[in-house]
Amino acid sequence: MAINVIKRVCVFSGSNLGARQTYSENARRLGRALVARGIGLVYGGGSVGLMGVMADTVLSLNGEVIGVIPRALATRELVHQNLSDLRIVSSMHERKALMSELSDAFIALPGGFGTFEELFEVITWAQLGLHSKPIGVLNVDGYFDALMRLIDQAVGEGFIHPAYRQLVVNSPDGEGLLEEILSYRPPVGLKKWINLEET
Repeated sequence: MAINVIKRVCVFSGSNLGARQTYSENARRLGRALVARGIGLVYGGGSVGLMGVMADTVLSLNGEVIGVIPRALATRELVHQNLSDLRIVSSMHERKALMSELSDAFIALPGGFGTFEELFEVITWAQLGLHSKPIGVLNVDGYFDALMRLIDQAVGEGFIHPAYRQLVVNSPDGEGLLEEILSYRPPVGLKKWINLEET
């Protein structure tokens, strides 16, 4: 049963399409699933790669799409011209902070270093107690299997508290992932390490 009120989801994704067509196919499915539930998309503002596929899918179904991009990248990347709302910010840090502020949950699609960095930052913010929003990975064709094993290894070796392993949910399909996000309950009894103004 859904317990979370999710109005917008921040999606981290690659500026490339990747080597398999299934990555784009699953991005489109997730986009359709968001619109079917009346959930808006917040993303990095580009028109290329999986981020472009996600934005185009949601827009084609008259869904809400908010793009957030730093001014320096806006002059070098292909910025999406047809968004519901485009926010141009001054820095990468401001970009991530605004994307988080606008969103009620986070999903990572297959991507590279930028996607990994964005994913781990919101996980770290959750660990520090800065938010309790659901975080998920769309594990298309096992793309994130090695990453999840690394997290499990860090738990086993004593670097991550076992309770924090529950901060990340994963599913191979968008529908299943959204169901997990909508029913997500954050781990209880975790210590709040810092306040937002201390970041």
